Amino acid sequence: MTWLSVAGAIFLTWLVLVFLFTPGINYHLAERTSVHDEDFLHTLQSTCQAALHHRNKVTIFTNGPAFYPAMLQAIAGARRSINMECYMFQPGRVADQFIDALAGRARAGINVTIVVDAIGSVSLWGRPVRRLRKAGCRIQSYQRLRWYSLARLNNRTHRELTVVDGRVAFMGGAGIADWWMFPTRRAPAGGATLRKRRPWRDTMARIEGPVVAALQGVAAENWLECCGEILTGEAYFPSLDPAGDTSAFVIKSSPSDRATSSRVAFQLLMEAADRHIRIATPYFLPDRALRRALVERARRGVAVTVIVPGRRTDQKWVRLASRRMWGALIEAGVRVFEYRDSMMHAKVLIVDEEWSVLGTTNIDNRSFEHNDEVNLAMRDPLVAARLLEDYERDLGRSDEVTLERWRSRPLWEKIVGPFIWILERQQ
Repeated sequence: MTWLSVAGAIFLTWLVLVFLFTPGINYHLAERTSVHDEDFLHTLQSTCQAALHHRNKVTIFTNGPAFYPAMLQAIAGARRSINMECYMFQPGRVADQFIDALAGRARAGINVTIVVDAIGSVSLWGRPVRRLRKAGCRIQSYQRLRWYSLARLNNRTHRELTVVDGRVAFMGGAGIADWWMFPTRRAPAGGATLRKRRPWRDTMARIEGPVVAALQGVAAENWLECCGEILTGEAYFPSLDPAGDTSAFVIKSSPSDRATSSRVAFQLLMEAADRHIRIATPYFLPDRALRRALVERARRGVAVTVIVPGRRTDQKWVRLASRRMWGALIEAGVRVFEYRDSMMHAKVLIVDEEWSVLGTTNIDNRSFEHNDEVNLAMRDPLVAARLLEDYERDLGRSDEVTLERWRSRPLWEKIVGPFIWILERQQ
């Protein structure tokens, strides 16, 4: 064995230890607080180091047939700049529509910058990127695989964000791919007729008003990290007028700090709930501290509800890892529902019909510690009510996992579950 292979083995072992066995932080509140307390807003802002912006307008779009046309319309109307950041930009019919729209604006002289994750959007490279660059779009790959950045291999940009003219932003759980828009076909075992699966369930928001400057700053941050250019000028950061009645602030997180803002914000909002905690997430792997908080709130009479994907999940091993920890939650009164219509990919938190969070963060360690994420925390009962309409509809399309049902899950699942605990730290 050569010294080079020995060094490689040592380095690989170090990566495994760093990625898998970094101890978690025991998050908890110094003392009980409430989302309705006068000081709660200041606590949330200060702890997350985020400024509150008033007088914004937030429009909620449910599912791809609603949000993709709205995004394309905004791109078509761009007059000065378009900044886009995607974890998932997957070639297909939807991608072609966006590539045509972005290329068309670039040819018209609009500044178009695009950041895509090197792993999440790996299949975009080739002809689609050449089309964009030929039209004048500038596109960068986030965290490309290089020998000197292997220690950051686990850090991906999971942000899904589009900002037009620095005035209108779209954000939420969806990237650019056909499965958010069109039914997918899958061949069942036995070679029977192809079955259609409904498009993924997801939520996006259109945001106007002063908070858009903070969202533009998030997009500019990753562009800077990719190529060193600092975006400046009114094309990117115009003066913004009030647009509505929603107070909101941006929660962005990055693994540069272990105690990320998104993790702190979710812990604060959940532990400060007095009446209801409603969660929708595609990947539900809360760590011990967050599970403890949910159990404590449920035992104190807070109605805690979680909607997760059912059998139509895109990550079956993650679902398996998630299901193994539901027993203690359900015993404490947390209600868990599995969405049956399609893949549940919405990432929504609603607390006491007053606060709501929408963005890219999953309830798992990968989002909280390893990814670049972006969320919008909103204090507005009307926005919460709009999101609650979707949530109640989703509950009607879900099956509750009772304690009896959880205990009667297949024997193989009970056997395999304990051996995939590692996903609790990585997903």
